[in-house]
Order: sequence, then structure tokens, then C-alpha cells
Amino acid sequence: MAIRMTGLNSGLDTESIITQLVSAKKTSVNSLKKAQTKLSWKIDAWKSINSKIYSLYTGVVDKMRWDSAYNKKKSTTSTSGLVSVVAGTNSANGVQTLSVESMAKAAYLTGGKLKASDDSTVTSGTKLTDLGIEKGKTISFTTQGKQTDITIDEDTTVDNLVSKLKEAGVNASFDEGQQRIFVSAKSTGKANDFAFSGDGDTLKTLGLVEDASNEFGAVKIDGSDAVMYLNGAKFESTTNTFQINGSTYTLEGLSSKNEDGSLKESTITTTDDYDGIYDTIKNFFKEYNKLINEMDKLYNASSSKGYEPLLSEEKEALTDTEISDWETKIKDSLLRKDSSLSSVIAAMTNTMAAGVTVNGQQMYLSSFGINTLGYFSAEENERHAYHINGDSEDANTAGNTDVLKSMIANDPETVKKFFTDLSNNLYKTMTTAMGRIDGFKSMYKVYNDKQLDSELSSYTTKISDAEQALNDYEDKWYKKFSSMETALSKLSSKQSALSGLLGGSQ
Repeated sequence: MAIRMTGLNSGLDTESIITQLVSAKKTSVNSLKKAQTKLSWKIDAWKSINSKIYSLYTGVVDKMRWDSAYNKKKSTTSTSGLVSVVAGTNSANGVQTLSVESMAKAAYLTGGKLKASDDSTVTSGTKLTDLGIEKGKTISFTTQGKQTDITIDEDTTVDNLVSKLKEAGVNASFDEGQQRIFVSAKSTGKANDFAFSGDGDTLKTLGLVEDASNEFGAVKIDGSDAVMYLNGAKFESTTNTFQINGSTYTLEGLSSKNEDGSLKESTITTTDDYDGIYDTIKNFFKEYNKLINEMDKLYNASSSKGYEPLLSEEKEALTDTEISDWETKIKDSLLRKDSSLSSVIAAMTNTMAAGVTVNGQQMYLSSFGINTLGYFSAEENERHAYHINGDSEDANTAGNTDVLKSMIANDPETVKKFFTDLSNNLYKTMTTAMGRIDGFKSMYKVYNDKQLDSELSSYTTKISDAEQALNDYEDKWYKKFSSMETALSKLSSKQSALSGLLGGSQ
């Protein structure tokens, strides 16, 4: 870099002159920086919408291609409060019989009241010897086939005992207000039951075994398994939930008994869940509409002509709100009239409008009472969205005849065939749109991500080269002005010397 001398001899404002001379090149550098920022924003915009396209593709579109999406079943019981049933997709339609003999319970012990030798209040810190228990006594606790021996010494407290029970695998606590120890299994079922054994007097003193002579003695509820009969077959479970042939049965109560003591049978009726099928289709359009509307909004965005990303020095003169509004204006328009976006929109909407052949008959979404609103009726950027006639949640079509629900109830196979084929066609269309192109885009991208990334990277080189050219250009002018100042300085010195000689000769 040249020595940057000011106009001491020439009297010129060198800095201002050079600033004006290099301003054009500096503007070029700034334009490149703004273009790079704008491109990075565009890449972010593409990443965002591409993620949503991919999500629809791998989500509802993929799901709707398979028969399982429409195999909805529901079960109803003849006796309320007995069992709830979630029917599996493979459940056969029909009537089954069911009765509940017992429900799964967790073992629970309400301990007997503790009493200190001196009749004082027992606390968690009370030593067991103060309850009248001799040191050296041992009690045993067994759960899930594991036995834990607890030997009482002179320092063992109520809290120590509770902690050891917890370590053995159960819930345990001491209620100081009630002066009782409470113990419960962590899970229901016989296998999780527990028992105390050992010195009988010690166990009674601790309130851990039932004591008929003590009105405040312990009460134990044994752990038990659930037992139910389905179509005459017996089923057992450690919990109150049974998984049988893909369906889930959750017990809620016991069956009442007949006069002879046998269990009364209830019925479970399984049918196709027409509302479930309808909701599946409705959800598909909800997700599809949300995406297609957003893509239309991006494509039809207002122009941001005249707006460019702000440099740091430009932001200094604006408020945060002004900066945000300025940048939002640009970001909202980044995919405006984008050809790649237009191609994706066209491919998807054309596939949806094309329809499919079912049993030799060409059918369309309109055959099921599903249509777009039309150019003049639809809101802006919602002209590709579909509406279901009779949908109570859609103000545009709620009053129309619900053709879809009627067809699901009367001809579910046709509905299933149409939507599996239509979804499969849409899946193929989206697969093609997201296909890989060497050197331009990666797999599962609808835009040229590789090309844009390459362009973004090239800006870094362009900016670096432009900044170097700017510095070189600036240095060239400083050198020229420096040479001029040096020449003027020498001339001034000669003039001063000459003036001195002339003055001396007088």
C-alpha cells in the first residue's frame, strides 16, 4: 500500500478526490456482497419449502398409497364401563362375546400403627430398638423371586427400613401423621406381589403383617392378574390391557354374574370405521392444501424491485423494525415467478386433476364431491386447494351434499381404490420432481441446490478479487498524488532557495 500523503503542498482535498475516483469500483464490491446475501436468502427459502414438500411426500402421500390407510375399524360394547376396545386394522367385522373375571391389581400393604416404648410420637428418625425390637433381629422381604434380609442393629431407624424396602424393588414410605409404613408393588400382577417373613413379633411391632389382635393392624391386598374370556377362550395378563389379534382391550370393570354364579357375557361389535376413513382423506387434503397454498403464495409474491440487502453502514441509519420490514420485503419475493417452483406446482396440480381409472371407469376427485373453488370464488393463492362438499369445518362447502361420506358407506372399495391409485400417482410425480441431476441438484431436492451452492461460493472469490482490485486502484491514485506532492515540495524548496539568493545579492 502506498504512503497516503495529504495535499499539504497542493492544497487539494486528496482524500475526497480519491474517494470519488474509486466510488464506482466500491459500488461494484457492495453490489457483489448484496447479491451474495440475496442468494443465500434464496437458498434458505428453497430449503424451507423443499423440507415441507419432502415432508408431505414421505408423510400423508406415502401413507395414502397403501390399503392399510383405509382399513379403519371400530368396536362398540354392549356393557358400558366393562372394557374399552381399540380395533386393529386386521380385525374382522362381526360380534364377539367377552366377560371379565378379575382385574389386575398391584400388591399393597397398609402397615399397622407403630408405637414407641415411651409412647412418644414415632418419626422417620426413630430407632427400631425404641419400638421395643431387640437388636440382631432379622426380617426378610421377598418380591419377584428375590429375597432381601434386613438385620436390625442399634442404629437402624424407620427411615433406614423404608430405604431398604425401596432398594428391594417396591414403593415404600412412612406417614408420620398416621404412624404407619406403606408398601406397594411398582406394577400390577401376581408376579409383582411381595411378602414379609422372619421373626413374627418383630414384624407385628413394625406393622408389616396382619395382626388380628390389633384393631390398627396391617391390611394387605395381594397382587393379582387380570382374567378375561373372549369368545370362550381364557386370557390372562399382569396388567389390565390385552393385545389380541391386533386389537387392544383395556379392562375397566368386572362382569356381573348370573344366578348360577357364571359370568354374564357382553358383546363387542366390530365394524368398518367410516368416520375414520373420512378423516384420513380429509387430513390428506388439509396437508396438501397447506403446501400448495404456500407454494402459490411464494410464486405469486409481490415484486421487491428496488430493494436490496442492506450493508452494515446502511443499517446504522435505520431502526430494527425498519430493517426487519425491509428484509422481509425481499425474502418474501425470492421465489417469485421461479420456473422450478412453477414446475413443481404444475406437476402436482396436474396429477391431482388427472384422476384415475377404477373398474374401467375414469373417475376424478369431483366424482367424490371434492373440488377446487374456481378462479373467481377462491381466495388469492388458494385456487389449487381442494374442498370436500359437506365438510362441516369448511364454510365454503359445508352446505353441499356430502358425496364422499355417502360413497365411503356404500362403496368403500371404490373409494379405497381411487385414493390409493391417485396417491401413488402423486408419489411418483413428486419422486420425479425431486430426482437427482448430476451437477445441478441432489436427490430429494426440487431445486438446483448444487448449482446455487456453487454460485454462492463463487461470490466469495468474486468479492475477494473485486476488493483487491479496489485496493490496487486506490493505491494507484494515492501514489500519483504522492508523487505530485513530492514534486511540488521540491519545486517549493527550489523557489525558496532562489528567492534567498536573489535577496542576498541585493
